[in-house]
Amino acid sequence: MSELDDAPRTYSGALLAVLGVALLAAIGGLVWCSVLGSRLSTQQTELAEAQQKNDKLAADLRETEARLQVATDELRKQYGLTQKEFDQRAQAIVQQEEADSKRLENEQKQTAQKVSAVSSDVSNVKSDVGGVRNDLGKTQTDVTHVMNQLESVRGDLSNTNSVIARNHDELVTLEHRGDRNYYEFTLIKGQRKAVGTVSLELKKVNYKKNLFTLMVYSNDKAVLKKDRGLDEPLQFYSGKSPALFEVVVNAINSKKQVSGYLSVPKSAPVPATAQ
Repeated sequence: MSELDDAPRTYSGALLAVLGVALLAAIGGLVWCSVLGSRLSTQQTELAEAQQKNDKLAADLRETEARLQVATDELRKQYGLTQKEFDQRAQAIVQQEEADSKRLENEQKQTAQKVSAVSSDVSNVKSDVGGVRNDLGKTQTDVTHVMNQLESVRGDLSNTNSVIARNHDELVTLEHRGDRNYYEFTLIKGQRKAVGTVSLELKKVNYKKNLFTLMVYSNDKAVLKKDRGLDEPLQFYSGKSPALFEVVVNAINSKKQVSGYLSVPKSAPVPATAQ
């Protein structure tokens, strides 16, 4: 009898537990439904507002289209165009605008390329200028070096030293000083030759001893420079206002030929051929 009495009690406890769980589930479902209902209500409100906005936009669009149609009709009537002609004209305008836009885009690209090319050229020019400056600095250094190597020799007539050039390159360096004019010459024995505003004649050459004899003709006078050596300033005065001239022979080419130059002040007359 005790077993029979305990069985209903066990079933009643399990049933109560199931009912409790079901009740909790029901309560939870009600809460969730309430939340979903609130969210749904909010979304419905937002949807209604959005629909109102869409309706207003649609109404505005219809109004705009109506006004545009009226304006289009007025334009067609004003220019006497049919709808087809008007549409063709509008399409042509759109195509022209697209073509202009593409052309402008291409021109902008070309301009950018040209600017880039100019920038590159400017960079190259800057590099070239830098190179020229370096070359100029080197040239100035070389000229200074050559000037330092030029020999100063006492002339045969005055008590002053004269800076002479022993070859063509040194003569070019002397010319850059700009204080005198220079005339290069090559003389052949027995031939009188005009050099600058004077004349020179080679009389004799001692090839072994590097000596020569020279006749200088100036101001209707003849001055003999006998047995003179290489790189020796042979001086004489010439001109209406006598100025100091110098003849320097810096090479004996053969038994009958010598080379050198005539040095005259900048104030001295210039031969007609030079003018």
